[in-house]
Amino acid sequence: MSDCHTAPPRVSRRPATGGADARLIALAGQPNMGKSTLFNILTGLNQHVGNWPGKTIERREGDFAYKGHPYRMVDLPGTYSLTANSPEEVIAREFILRENPSLVVAIVSAANLERSLYLVSELVCLPVPLVVALNMMDVADQEGISVSAKILESALGVPVVPMTATRATGVNELMEAIEQVLAGKCPVVPCRPEVRADHRLVMEEITRQIDSHVPLPYPPEWVALKLLEGDSEIAHTMQTALPSCNWEAVQAILLQHDDALLAVASGRYEWIGQILQVAVERPKMGQISLTERLDRWAAHPIWGLLILAGILGLVFWITFKIGAPVQNWLSVEVVARLATLARLALAGTPAWLSGLVANGLLGGVGAVITFLPIMVIFFATFAFLEDVGYMARAAYVMDNLMHLMGLHGKSFLPLFLGFGCNVPSIMGTRVVDSRPGRLLTILIAPLVPCTARLAVVAFLAPAFFGSNALYVSWGLVLLSMFMLVLSGTLLSKIIFKGQRSAFIMEMPLYHLPNARTIGLLVWQRSMSFTKKAGTKILAMALVIWALSVLPGGELNTSYLAQFGKLIEPIGKLMGMDWRLTVALIASFPAKENAIAALGVLFGSSPQGGLTQMLTASYSTASALSFLVVTMLFIPCMATVAVIRQETGSWRWTLLNIVMMLTLSFIAGISVYHLAVLLRLS
Repeated sequence: MSDCHTAPPRVSRRPATGGADARLIALAGQPNMGKSTLFNILTGLNQHVGNWPGKTIERREGDFAYKGHPYRMVDLPGTYSLTANSPEEVIAREFILRENPSLVVAIVSAANLERSLYLVSELVCLPVPLVVALNMMDVADQEGISVSAKILESALGVPVVPMTATRATGVNELMEAIEQVLAGKCPVVPCRPEVRADHRLVMEEITRQIDSHVPLPYPPEWVALKLLEGDSEIAHTMQTALPSCNWEAVQAILLQHDDALLAVASGRYEWIGQILQVAVERPKMGQISLTERLDRWAAHPIWGLLILAGILGLVFWITFKIGAPVQNWLSVEVVARLATLARLALAGTPAWLSGLVANGLLGGVGAVITFLPIMVIFFATFAFLEDVGYMARAAYVMDNLMHLMGLHGKSFLPLFLGFGCNVPSIMGTRVVDSRPGRLLTILIAPLVPCTARLAVVAFLAPAFFGSNALYVSWGLVLLSMFMLVLSGTLLSKIIFKGQRSAFIMEMPLYHLPNARTIGLLVWQRSMSFTKKAGTKILAMALVIWALSVLPGGELNTSYLAQFGKLIEPIGKLMGMDWRLTVALIASFPAKENAIAALGVLFGSSPQGGLTQMLTASYSTASALSFLVVTMLFIPCMATVAVIRQETGSWRWTLLNIVMMLTLSFIAGISVYHLAVLLRLS
């Protein structure tokens, strides 16, 4: 099939017209195979991100054109198999079977082919043309592994295209192979794995029992295979579709062969082993790979923790070195000047209109937009860590610490996502196998400071602590982590009675990050933040401004001041006046609202930005207390909603809110009075 891989022209960067004529391509693969990188290369900015119907799992699809043909590509959820062990696996197989894509592209890793081929062993059994993208050829070379794409192609019976997605090499060859298959010029005759010999007659008997009753679009042989595997979704479907006598016969066969799952898996691994034997050459015994050398440090139980702490510290150092000066320039030179120009331009209009634009719009949303550079840095650094393969090492070195809370290192992966946003962090807890472990991870996940909380810290810390802002910020993150461990340990012992489960996770090989993938991720998240600033945060800022001027136009007699002074006694325990207390409460819809609220309450001064006015208004002790409470305060509205969704219970949701309120108040009161005692006021 070498004729499928002739030198093609470059992939067109213009968007496809889409519609009914577009060829539908499904992109399948296990996690950490470079699937997202290839998807981003092909679709660029022509992407649509949403959720699968009835699911909270992200659905990504995009359009592009090649040789004048429009394509629509759907990025299926990363999955290790097509058995109904998780929602992602069900989504992937149901899409392939029900949506009838023109072709499926399976992404596999040349550096870890044995693991990658298990999903392929299932895909070749589906009635859809398949092309295999043999990715990470550079990583395989780096590890001393040689994979022959031509031999692999002959063994699989489907086109195999070697590529390195991080360098965008092999992408045009992949598209040419897809064109050849869809045009019928490159026949696909997949070599399928067989069930272990002692169970082949069993599978044939099950197929005979169900053959005429299998609902479309499921192939009878595939359904029989899934019944042997004990697939709960297919079993439920066939129990409904089969006459009772046939279902009882199938059940009787399965009960007599309770080792059928092993027979199916053994057949697949035997198939994989035969392919690897002819297509792969491994390094000689005793040769140490780059990944092994790096993991001697990154995965070390002590050095690994120090490296992780150092990486977090480096993120803050970069933020303050680059992001803080840009943020300060935007605050003083852009937002404050625009507010001054707005006041001059609206000098002849009613005072409320001038205040609405200068204080409500620019003072609120403008203050939030100024820390967009800070969030871009956070987005970029964490996307880099994820893309290079470090996150799995972080989970590994955190395993012992997780065990203090009755969890394992796998829980660290969704917790680590929390540094970006707590919402996907909580959704990511689905990787935790046990329900008690998942519930516990959900409850403590909001204690991981998201980019919004970190941006508030990055905005205020330099103003109050100057050159010590880095150490204060690092200390605040460590305080959040300490509270996370303390809360997790107590919840584990009191509520979950110390239940534990084993930690099994295969770490991906290190590889060079893809600048396009990181850049696109930063762009998407930045645009999402900007959109939120222009809608939800704008709405909240205008509400706060209206409450700050009604009923008489004076802040000190406004409804907002009346409410703030009503709850001020609680804030005073933590060294905060009514304005800081109101800003804290305003952060519930979105954490960025804390800055927006302060921007409204203090306005935009021509003499300086918001940070200068806050510095002149509050003591160091009050500032430290406010930052501590901000880091530990109840999560934002979206996070609360997803906690309710993922736990399916208001009881667990309210427990999280009460826990966060208690921790934040105790910590705020303690830190403020300790700071006063140490004369930091």
